[in-house]
Amino acid sequence: MRVLPLLWQALWWHHFFLLWSIIDGQTRYSIPEELKQGSVVGNLAKDLGLGLSEIFDRKLRVASEAGKQYFSVDAGKGELVVNDRIDREALCGQSASCVLPLQVVIEDPLQLFRVEVEIQDINDNAPRFPSNDIALEIAESTVVGVRFPLESAIDPDVGSNSLKSYTLSKDECFSIRVKEVAGGRKVPELILAKLLDREKKAVHKLLLTALDGGNPVKSGSSQISIKVLDINDNVPAFEKSLYKVSINENAAEGAMIVQTKASDMDDGQNGEIEYSFGAHTSDSVLSVFNIDHASGTIFLKGKLDFESTSNYEIDISAKDKGSPRMEGHCTVQVEVLDVNDNAPEIILTSHPKPVREDSPSGTVVALISARDLDSGDNGKVTLQLPKKSQFALKPSFSQNYALVTSGVLDRENVSEYNIDITATDSGSPPLSSKKTISVSITDVNDNSPVFTQPSYNVYLKENGVPGSILYSVSASDLDFGENAKISYSILDSKVQDVSVSSYVYINSDNGSIYSMHSFDYEKLKVFQIQVQAKDQGSPSLSSNTTVHVFILDQNDNAPAVIYPSSAALGSLSHQRMPRSAKAGHLVTKVTAVDADSGHNAWISYKLAEATDASLFTVNLYTGEVRTKRAVSEQDDSSQRLLIEIKDDGEPVQSSTVTVSILLEDGLHEPILDLRQKMAEPSKKNGRITLYLILSLASVSVLSLLTFLILTVKCIRNSRSSGSCCMRRTDCDDYKNPNRNLQIQLNTDGPIKYVEVLGGDMLSQSQSFRSCMSPMSEYSDFTLIKPSSTTDFKEVISVLDASLPDSTWTFESQQVNSLQHPRGTKTGLCGRKSSW
Repeated sequence: MRVLPLLWQALWWHHFFLLWSIIDGQTRYSIPEELKQGSVVGNLAKDLGLGLSEIFDRKLRVASEAGKQYFSVDAGKGELVVNDRIDREALCGQSASCVLPLQVVIEDPLQLFRVEVEIQDINDNAPRFPSNDIALEIAESTVVGVRFPLESAIDPDVGSNSLKSYTLSKDECFSIRVKEVAGGRKVPELILAKLLDREKKAVHKLLLTALDGGNPVKSGSSQISIKVLDINDNVPAFEKSLYKVSINENAAEGAMIVQTKASDMDDGQNGEIEYSFGAHTSDSVLSVFNIDHASGTIFLKGKLDFESTSNYEIDISAKDKGSPRMEGHCTVQVEVLDVNDNAPEIILTSHPKPVREDSPSGTVVALISARDLDSGDNGKVTLQLPKKSQFALKPSFSQNYALVTSGVLDRENVSEYNIDITATDSGSPPLSSKKTISVSITDVNDNSPVFTQPSYNVYLKENGVPGSILYSVSASDLDFGENAKISYSILDSKVQDVSVSSYVYINSDNGSIYSMHSFDYEKLKVFQIQVQAKDQGSPSLSSNTTVHVFILDQNDNAPAVIYPSSAALGSLSHQRMPRSAKAGHLVTKVTAVDADSGHNAWISYKLAEATDASLFTVNLYTGEVRTKRAVSEQDDSSQRLLIEIKDDGEPVQSSTVTVSILLEDGLHEPILDLRQKMAEPSKKNGRITLYLILSLASVSVLSLLTFLILTVKCIRNSRSSGSCCMRRTDCDDYKNPNRNLQIQLNTDGPIKYVEVLGGDMLSQSQSFRSCMSPMSEYSDFTLIKPSSTTDFKEVISVLDASLPDSTWTFESQQVNSLQHPRGTKTGLCGRKSSW
């Protein structure tokens, strides 16, 4: 019979309270309690101005501050629906207003909305008494009109659904009256309407019924048993029916709350009063308060907590010791005053996400809220961040904040921030708490790879094995992951009009550079490789370095004879000399060159075989063939000399030349004829000779000055005592940073020479060489035109092989030089210039 009205009532409440409104920027709905699971509260997406696609894409979720998840969002319709049974009495008790605050969190980007759902009461609870049976003892001498307070019925509902009235079954001696005490509580009082007569009726049975104001009305009842006594006819009476007292929640145990006092007009034991708590005092009151039975003083027994209970209503009973015992009642209301005993709490509404290091200021990192269980100023919370923080707190509403970036982030300096947030309330003294939030910074490709050196110098012996490693370059990147993964490559450039990639290749993973083939110092002395290191970021960043490869000479070339020329006559050279030649007569001069450089090109001459070894000698350094003694008549007219030419390398390379000499009578010495011709030079030849002498003097003076200047600098800077190298990079008039000048002083052996070289990277340079032989008796002057460094069998020019012993030789040849566009080298004759 009651199912249909209850159904209609639920539908009526559903349509009446299914409303929403926006108050102070917040969305508010009202629903009745006990709605079925899946019932629609409201269209949340529409009320928040969101499309249905945003609910899924932006990961909308609902968080309840009550702890239990009573609501959820239908992602397909955007509706807020009931997720679990809602019992208003369990949530809010007897509070007139019951509001469930919800936090709607939307990510990407982060947003926070506050939604309030008001839970309306329905009449789902009937009034009930603490006890189903009430036993009273009333003396028959009790006067008419005396009131006996009864236990109040309890109805968890509120408003019109709460307890409204009481009814009493019909009895001529008793009636009922409802008394409303502080707090709106309705206390039934049994009133004696007629004098009792124990002899007529010793026990009265009454039915007390409590009714609520719901529709339909619900009720509860309790049986009252009244035993009529025939003694003690005065009831103890309190001085006040209501005592009000206030106490701080931090009051110490044992503190006195209030002293109640009652009086009884009876004498003797009928007037002696004993105080106690009411029979149905709750355990929560008994655990906190204690009463002195003799004095009626109430003491604090346990600890008070304003946040748990802010008010206590205590029923105090005063009983005399008569027979029957008479009882009086009063009410003590204890108001608990709040003190600042709760530190504020920091709540992460949304956990922080990793932040890119190039994020602009104001980027939302996390959503934070603050809460303090205290009230008033004690519950007002402010949040603070450390000074000079890269983050800031942006308030939104109702102690909710957004943690945002406020400065430049650099993952390479700080990859993770531990942000200490301090929450402080406004109490006195204030309380505070801290919470650390970790925010990780994600990498952005903002650092180029950096080589360990701006440039590298590699020294490689010629004739190496193809495929051997030349060098390994290395670069590092401060970024992370793919942004720090480096690949190496060689930038295309030309070496002798050939791509450098045909000479070397590089391992893209580790930067190791390998040779593609064997190198020949005589063809290529130096070249450079442009290596690029590129990371795998997007967009990728790169940097370059230069690897200078210097080819080191090996003694792989034997000396080549350029005079006497054997191109037409094979290996045999025919010379003629008069039999009248004296000791020291210059027969001929052997000239050889070596394609190698340094010690590998130092040439010495030796007479290996001779028809008559006592007649001829060969100068070790100049290759001049002279007579050791005067020619005699007994000497054969045909002399054969085998001259061995060796270099100073390791291992030694050598070659030989055979000179055939014919001794003839009456032969004029061609050298004397040449000297006579030279004694009568024309004006033109004299002018040329003068120019050559002046040029030679100028070069010598310039070389000497340069040598002196650079020697001073080399003493300070050079690690080697035998050579000096100076690089000029800062002069305004010297724009090319790779140009330099080098002077080398060599004092090995009997020949003293100075090398002066200068040039540009990989340029074809001229090398001039001047040789002086202090062991010669005559001055010889030889000029050799530019020639190939490899083909020395082709004789360029020999002006005079029989000039005086003091010999000057100038040689110009094409040389590949690393850093010298033009070079001047003064050194031992027959030694190939090198740099």
